[in-house]
Order: sequence, then C-alpha cells, then structure tokens
Amino acid sequence: MLKGIAASSGYVIAKVYKLQQPVLNIERKQANAEEEIKKLQAALAKTIKDIELIKERASANLTAEELAVFDAHLMMASDPELIGQMEEMIKNESINADFAAETVGNMMVSMFESMDNDYFKERAADVKDVTFRLKCNILNVEIPDLTSIDTQVVVVAEDLTPSDTAQLNKKFTKGFATEIGGRTSHSAIMARSLEIPAVVGIDDVMKMAKHNDEIILDAVDGLVFLNPTEELKQEYIAKLEAFIAEKEALKVLLDAKSETVDHHEVELAGNIGTPKDVEGVVNNGGEGVGLYRTEFLYMDTDAFPNEEEQFEAYKKVLEGMNGKKVVVRTLDIGGDKKLNYFEFPEEMNPFLGYRAIRLCLDLPHILRTQLRALIRASIYGKLCIMFPMIATVDEFKQAKAIFEEEKAKLVKEGVAVSEEIEVGMMVEIPAAAVLADQFAKYADFFSIGTNDLIQYSMAADRMSSKVSYLYQPLNPSILRLVKMTIDGAHAHGKWVGMCGEMAGDQLAAPVLLGLGLDEFSMSATSILPTRKLIRSLSYAEMKELALQAVALDNEEAVIELVKKTLK
Repeated sequence: MLKGIAASSGYVIAKVYKLQQPVLNIERKQANAEEEIKKLQAALAKTIKDIELIKERASANLTAEELAVFDAHLMMASDPELIGQMEEMIKNESINADFAAETVGNMMVSMFESMDNDYFKERAADVKDVTFRLKCNILNVEIPDLTSIDTQVVVVAEDLTPSDTAQLNKKFTKGFATEIGGRTSHSAIMARSLEIPAVVGIDDVMKMAKHNDEIILDAVDGLVFLNPTEELKQEYIAKLEAFIAEKEALKVLLDAKSETVDHHEVELAGNIGTPKDVEGVVNNGGEGVGLYRTEFLYMDTDAFPNEEEQFEAYKKVLEGMNGKKVVVRTLDIGGDKKLNYFEFPEEMNPFLGYRAIRLCLDLPHILRTQLRALIRASIYGKLCIMFPMIATVDEFKQAKAIFEEEKAKLVKEGVAVSEEIEVGMMVEIPAAAVLADQFAKYADFFSIGTNDLIQYSMAADRMSSKVSYLYQPLNPSILRLVKMTIDGAHAHGKWVGMCGEMAGDQLAAPVLLGLGLDEFSMSATSILPTRKLIRSLSYAEMKELALQAVALDNEEAVIELVKKTLK
C-alpha cells in the first residue's frame, strides 16, 4: 500500500501502464554549426506540429481554458528569445543542437523556479515539457504515445505533463498515479475535468510498480495498492459499485429543488472560467452561474480583448444558461494572475497591491469596455455584475457610477439593454465584511470570496505550505465575518452568495445554510452532492448549529459540532 494525495475522486481496479519517458544521454560535442542549426530548425518545426496535433486531439475532451496550456507551449516553441539563445550557443561554440537545447532549457527552468510567484513557477513545467519534446525530436527518439493505449489501465508515471494528460482516452485510461504533483497541479486539474480518478504525490510508486501489475487506485482516500489480494479486490469492487450507484442516484436530483426538509430554499450555482464550461453547470443541475471568472478572456490573448470579443463571450454564457442567473465578475487580474502584454508594477506583496478593481479604477477605459460589452449582452439572459476586491464604500460607488454612465450612453445610442441588471460586489476583504450593512445600501447583492477572505483574515498566504494550517474556513472568526456579511445584506433586503471553495465543502454547507446564505456557487461536479445534503437538513436545526458554531473558539470544535449534528 502506498499513500498519496487524492486529486480527482473515484476507484479503479486495472493493470498498470508504466509510463517510462526516454532517458536522453546528452553530452557536449564539437559539431558543424550550420548543420546543427538546420537540425534544430527541423526539430522545432516537428515539435510545433506535435503540439498542434496533441491540442487537436485534446479539444474533444478539454475546455478552452484547459486547452490554453497548449497555446502557451506553442508560444514557447516559437519564442525567438528561447530559440535565439540556442542558435547563438551553437554558432559561437560550434556545438551539438541537443546540448544547446538542454543548456538553454535548464537555464529557463531555473529562472522560472526561482521566481517568488506561483504562476511563473508553474511555467517551469511547461518549459520542461516543450524542451524535452524538442530534444527528443533533435535526437530522433520516440516519445511514448498514450493515444495507442487500447486496454483498461491506470497510468503510473513520475509526473504527467499537460501533453501527456491531454492524450489520455477516458475509455481506456481509467485513472493515474504519479510521484509528483498536488491538488492544484496541471495534471490534477485536468483529471478532474476529464473525471478520471487520480492520486498524486506518491513516493516510490515508479520503483514499486511494474508494467501490467494489478493495481487498485483509491482516489477517495489517496491510496494505491499493488498486486492486491483477492479479498482486498472484492472489498474495492463493492466500493466502486457503491460509488457508481451513488453518482447515478444523484441524477434524480438534477431538476429537484435545493430545499431543506422544512422547505427553506437556496440556490446552487456553478463557477465557470469560459463559455464552454456552461455545459458542465447545466448537466449537473446548476440553478445559475454564481461566478464567471472573466480574466481568462484576457489571459488567453496577446492584447486586451475588445468590446465585440467580450460581448460574444458574455452573450454565449447568458444564452447557454437559458434565463437562469449569471453572476459575472469584472476583470480580476494581478496577484498571481498576470498578462503577458501588460506590465504590472514591481510590488513587495502583489496580493495586497495593484489588482482587480484597483487597477480598473486607475485605468477606467479597461472597465468601461468590459461594462459596455456586458450591458449589451444583458438582453440575452439574467445578468448580475460584481466588482472584485472592494475595500471601501467609495470604491464601489465609483465603479457603479461608471456602470451607470456606460449604460446611459448605450441607451442614448439606441442599443437595447436590460433594466433588470443587478450590480453587486465581492466580499473578500475583512473591511468589507465588517461594513456590510453600509455597503448593502448601495450594492444589489454580495458574493463572498472565501479563498481571499480567509488568507487576508488569517494573514496567511494560501500558496505557502508552511502556513497552510491557517487556511481554516470553519474558524469561528471567518464564520463571524460571513455572518456579518449576510446579516448586513439581509437588513437591507439584499441577497448573499458565496463563490469560494468553502461553498462546496460538505462540512461547511450546514453552517452556511444556518447562517442564512442564499446562494452557494461551486465546481459543477459538487452541485448534486451538495443538493443531496441540503435536502436532508432542517433549516431550523442548522440555524441553531450556526449560532453554536460562531460562539466556539477554534475550527476543530466547529468540525466536531458539525459531524455530531449530522450524525
């Protein structure tokens, strides 16, 4: 038995497909510079062709947001600086192309890995992926073709690159187990999107597993069993059948109300990043979109998207939700999310710096373009617009005034607009939660962004493993901020949603229900399990539970209370 991190839940019993990447023995050799540059150019052309082919195959399974990783790979393979450095090294030192590719690639990887920014650190894996393919093509070494798998397997690997994961065919690849990775690594995110069970971060799995070994993958508890006994197999066959049956049983709740046994109704919505994600929300019984992260529109291009491009995206989402509520967050860029065509100022702490609404109020033309596109799209559905990172009442009033100005201009131009647009704000800064009763005089609704609210309240970077113990959604201090927000809104007849990870947490949901949360927005696959839970609870009892929870003094006590109540 080996232990890892459950990255995408499920159970699998299958044979091991051991993914052994070729070992390249690259040494510095003197060579004819002209011939080596030709060799490099030919290998680059093949690398670009390979990536385009992988992207094409992957487009059947992945969303536009997930496919964007291959656009980044294509950009790297065509990057004049990266290629220029390789050619320069070959010319100046008359050396072999594979050694130049290895040296320059390693330099780039080191540079990205040393950056104090998670977004850029993740780019190191992309550079490794692209330069490894390039070196294989220079040396005419074949890379294993995962598309050739034609029998049911669990792929066991040191790590799976985005290129590897995109080639997995769900029909045959029933799961994967890797030595490297965490819940937020590329491979884990893609596994959840493909709904393939995955366990990552397993020490020594490559040493222990052999090709064609029998394997049990327990991606619920993060366990791997190699060559299991018949008894253990029977135990996991039963677990797998129960897991499938439960998933199937949840489908009866697709059109059911999200209401408690004493008929208190809430709304369960989905978080999306691109128009393509709407399908997942609809197929999982989502009652709306509680968070449309529009920054991907900006991150997947090489310039700020124009009004028309944005209008088409927003229109598609509103039409796709067929009259159900869609909450669109205006541009939330900065912190760990950068644009390759916009230079952010150097800051000691970008998470507390020039980002989101702060950037948009400083450069209002960016916000005006986005708001015009949204207002024009409003006639195609039920639109709610929210501003992120609001800290003061004045910031919200400024942003709302820009919205009103752009709406008035469009009406004057004779453009049809909806009169039902709601304008609200994210509550992710403790100052906004404390002053919620005042903000509620001006905002139509609140959406609580718990990921940031928790890290700002606890003064703990959620990307830092050293202080990860402080990421405590059920700490009574966080619950009190949530309560202040809900009470402040309800006092003025306004509704409150939540779009952070906490909204889909099965232990948090009963407390949030009791605190009076109106809308829970989460990843699409969490909607039906949460609906099942809500329908089993009494609102009156959960109100009592919430009152007790906010009076406690630590998270462990709250978790204990919830578990005891749910029993």
